[in-house]
Amino acid sequence: MRIDLSTSRLEEYAPAEAKAVPAEPAPPVRAPSARHPHDDAPDSATDFARLAAMEAGPERDAVRDELVTAWLPMAHRIAGRFRDRGENIEDLRQVAAVGLVKAIDRFDPSRGAFESYAVPTITGEVKRHFRDRMWALRVPRRVQELRNKVRIARRELTQNPGAPEPTAAEIAAHTGLTEDEVAAGMEAMESFSTLSLDAELSSADDNYSLADTLGDPDSSFDVVLDREAAKEGLRRLPERERNILYMRFFEDMTQNRIADKLGISQMHVSRLITRSCARVREEALGARPRTGRDTGGRAGGA
Repeated sequence: MRIDLSTSRLEEYAPAEAKAVPAEPAPPVRAPSARHPHDDAPDSATDFARLAAMEAGPERDAVRDELVTAWLPMAHRIAGRFRDRGENIEDLRQVAAVGLVKAIDRFDPSRGAFESYAVPTITGEVKRHFRDRMWALRVPRRVQELRNKVRIARRELTQNPGAPEPTAAEIAAHTGLTEDEVAAGMEAMESFSTLSLDAELSSADDNYSLADTLGDPDSSFDVVLDREAAKEGLRRLPERERNILYMRFFEDMTQNRIADKLGISQMHVSRLITRSCARVREEALGARPRTGRDTGGRAGGA
């Protein structure tokens, strides 16, 4: 015998209690929520709308702090892109957090999604940090831009395995720069960091540092101009007075020894030295030189 299992036949055999209980309605089907490009981009459009409508005060500061906390993971992710450029990651995260705060303060909810505004703002803040704070030597902005162009060109020209290091002419042709500009950019690449004066320059037993190769201050540089200015005055002195000055100041002879050698008195030697030095000093300082008769006549009569 065949059994009819249709709905109408089953209702005849169902108990009364079961017939009285209404069937539960099916749960509503929710539309799939819009997904953000990254997991660290929370849905905070409502909070930004509230922030834009609020007046300055503690309540607004609290909402602002909540937004900073919610979007901070995204700022840390952006900072992580620059981790291999010589800066501490914690410092980079601090800089990115500053950029996040600036983005939140400047964002207008009516112009679109916050992420599309915050990413370039935070990235620009980190790049400015490298541009302004990370150079060991102060490099002009134009030279920094040349450095970036040269760095990118070198990377593009050597991206194929086995490609040789490009020459300055090849980089210039690739970038449209002149070879002098390429040279300036390559020099700037070496200015991003400096070498410590205590760095060892030799692997031998007698290791020496860069500081060991630097010369000591030369006190003679302080009197170069004075020496050059005194040369003309010394040339104009009579020969005997030049000899006296040479023996006194270059051979370190006493006045008595000079007097014995020349057959004159020590007092006369002293007067000749004083007069000769005064004449040379006056000429070196630009004063009117004394006449040859004034000096020579006295020297001849001595």
